[in-house]
Amino acid sequence: MTTRTRFLKLTALALAFNIGASTATAQEFTLRMHQFLPGAANVPAHILEPWADTIEEASGGRIEIQRFHAMQLGGTPPGLIDQVIDGTADIVWTVSGYTPGRFSKTEVFELPFMMEDGNAEAASRAFWTLAQETMMDDFSDFHVLGLWVHGAGLIHSADPIEEVADLNGVKLRAPTRTTNLLFSSLGATPVGMPVPAVPEALSQGVIDGAVIPWEVTGALRVAELVENHTTFPGESLYTTTFIFAMNKDVYESMPADLQKIIDDNSGLEFSAFAGRQMQIDDGPAREIAEDLGNNIIELSEDQIADWREASQATIDAWIAEMDEAGNDGTGLVDAARALISENQ
Repeated sequence: MTTRTRFLKLTALALAFNIGASTATAQEFTLRMHQFLPGAANVPAHILEPWADTIEEASGGRIEIQRFHAMQLGGTPPGLIDQVIDGTADIVWTVSGYTPGRFSKTEVFELPFMMEDGNAEAASRAFWTLAQETMMDDFSDFHVLGLWVHGAGLIHSADPIEEVADLNGVKLRAPTRTTNLLFSSLGATPVGMPVPAVPEALSQGVIDGAVIPWEVTGALRVAELVENHTTFPGESLYTTTFIFAMNKDVYESMPADLQKIIDDNSGLEFSAFAGRQMQIDDGPAREIAEDLGNNIIELSEDQIADWREASQATIDAWIAEMDEAGNDGTGLVDAARALISENQ
């Protein structure tokens, strides 16, 4: 065997060894993403799925994200945040208020008429920013990927609702503790339930109406179950805060380059995108109700002023509750309003 042949064989062996060692040590992650809506609903279809696709592509296939919709991994929507903590799921999307009192500071964005001009992108930017300053201790058990709110909340009901007094005795599904407090103070009978339960509750008469944004009504076929939709043009009676989270141990076990891919596609800009997209998706869902000939009630400025005045008691009560718990309720409200205005 010539010296050259021996050298080429040794070089080939060394190259094969290095390739094999590299393959053996390459870290690959299969992540389970779990959430509560059908896969065809707007949030999974237009926000969560594109996010997962982007992560997979940017990682060159080193990260795979399995998508489990409509609680396919088991449990109920209020249990999602514990699933991402205990590792039942690696990533979850959930409503902050599904576990009442657990993320109490997030409720500041759910207070009545807090979201200026009904701008979900501005409110989502404000939510992420204020959370970085005041809420991260509440989120310490998981890695936060995104925090956002939906577009202007409104009332969908069997009978028309225009004045505050029209709520008296109405059994109304509300999404969070904050909105339950609001509608209880306005005379309704709030009925708490996760949003997937709304269609059956409406069809069986368990509730007379629901407060949800337009965007989710298409997937739930709400416009086929009630004929009246009370809107607050240019305003938002309420909104709901969402948490998109990842198991902390899984995130921390990733090499720095994969963490960077996660980070580059999460955070402030992703939260702003998600809020904006939810508001964009309000339009087609409203068109469904209009095409069905439903009654779209657009309150006047004077009517909205009456609702604002009646809702102030809920804001005052929430501030007092926060103060009693050792949080600065007024400070949180002022900071949230200032950040929303800055991001308009």
